[in-house]
Amino acid sequence: MRHRIKKQSFGGRKQGPKKALLRGLVNSLVEHGRIKTTVTKAKFMRRHVEKAITQGKPGTVHARRTLMSKFPNKNTVDTIVNDLSVRFKDRPGGYTRLIKIGPRPGDMADMAYIEFVDYQLPEPKSEETVAAIDKIEVKRQKALAKARKAKKKNIRQMQNKSRKINRPK
Repeated sequence: MRHRIKKQSFGGRKQGPKKALLRGLVNSLVEHGRIKTTVTKAKFMRRHVEKAITQGKPGTVHARRTLMSKFPNKNTVDTIVNDLSVRFKDRPGGYTRLIKIGPRPGDMADMAYIEFVDYQLPEPKSEETVAAIDKIEVKRQKALAKARKAKKKNIRQMQNKSRKINRPK
């Protein structure tokens, strides 16, 4: 029985799901530089990201293999060793920042952005770029509509054939 056993950190998840969630969060943060998640998940993930960056600072094969065992994603490990560790070479710790943004509307869970301390917001796109993207999106939507229409027509043709075959004479 599990009487008087202290709940594990991070929502009482079992080890497998907890590890999978951690890996996904770390991969996303390393890839994007900033992610939006709950405060609890961000605080849980923070210590692992910071240890990973510190571990990747030497840039040795041993460091890569150790990181690869924790986060089995080659792109993530390469980014940690080649980019993040170099960017934070002179910094002794504190590579991430938590910005609380208030409750999520659906379930009122406290939300936060977790980002690297040197994260820069992307520049807003110019109007010409936005117009070009809109034209491409309109073409894509038209192509999708055309494909849906063709699929629907094909289904109707198959149904008509089936009716002719199975209709009693």
